[in-house]
Amino acid sequence: MKVAKFQIGQIVRHRLYPFRGVVFDVDPVFSHTEEWMEAIPENLRPKRDQPFYHLLAENAETTYIAYVSEQNLLNDESGGPVSHPEVESLFSGLEGGCYVVRHNAAN
Repeated sequence: MKVAKFQIGQIVRHRLYPFRGVVFDVDPVFSHTEEWMEAIPENLRPKRDQPFYHLLAENAETTYIAYVSEQNLLNDESGGPVSHPEVESLFSGLEGGCYVVRHNAAN
């Protein structure tokens, strides 16, 4: 099994599509539904045996949750914050271009 290239709190961007986001969870291998995988055109379908990332994502129009394979992500060099409304509930701030995980008192 491959070690994840990106960490929770890291800001990334998609290699092909115009969106970016902050990683909030990592699956070591594909663990979404078959319907999700089959919805991707076969020539663009990612390999299953690689890390997949859950992102609080944004594009020019909206914010959303994205599930992206490692092969389709790049480090985001813009340095700007991600404007997703859930960022503040999961992260306490942005330090050195990476979000700091919020540690809740309940943990």
